[in-house]
Amino acid sequence: MSSTQAATPTPTPVPDARALLRASRAGTLATSGDGQPFASLVTPAAAPDGSVLLLLSGLSEHTRHLRDEPRCAVMVAGEPVEANPQTAPRLTITGLAAPEPDPALKARWVALHPYAAFYAGFGDFQLWRVAPKAGLYIGGFASATRLRQADLAWDPAAVEAVAAAEAGILAHCNDDHADALNRIAAARGADGPGWRMVACDVDGCDLAHEETVLRVPWSAPVTDAGGIRTELVRLAKMAQA
Repeated sequence: MSSTQAATPTPTPVPDARALLRASRAGTLATSGDGQPFASLVTPAAAPDGSVLLLLSGLSEHTRHLRDEPRCAVMVAGEPVEANPQTAPRLTITGLAAPEPDPALKARWVALHPYAAFYAGFGDFQLWRVAPKAGLYIGGFASATRLRQADLAWDPAAVEAVAAAEAGILAHCNDDHADALNRIAAARGADGPGWRMVACDVDGCDLAHEETVLRVPWSAPVTDAGGIRTELVRLAKMAQA
């Protein structure tokens, strides 16, 4: 290869699949009722451990299906890089769905879907959690990788450490570093001030302004609050530059 020839990027299907799942705010839920497949639009959010959170109405067809048959699939997709929609990255996860009673996870889902705050408390809406069992990641046209359950399982010690520190990180950043958050958001193409950090995890953080939520990934997964601080300092310096 000549010195002027660019190297082909090395495919990283597992990190790319995880990043897509963390960033996705819309997807397709596939269920089955009386032997008949059924697909519907859903609005997912990733739990700290990477499982899929869905706020579902008890009146919907797919919720009735899940009560009878918890096996399901969720597909999320990114933007195509060409006119051909097949160039879009997408991830399909298969797993088991169950109602999720943890109010902290429901609050997380609402933080990532702020437009839904007014109906999230309605009595017929309930949070569900899909525990991934396997997956298929397609990085673009003719690029497919099968994922095992282990590929979709985040390091539990790191997940626990970051989750334990999350509330303090959010309060510190929003109270003491609002200008840095605005610069980080602006560096990623967002407009206007008033950005706040509403969630963070081992792979990145989420900034919100009114009903807009912006996913900001870390350069690599972190294992604790110190790793998040290092990443935020890096992002702030890049934004300042």
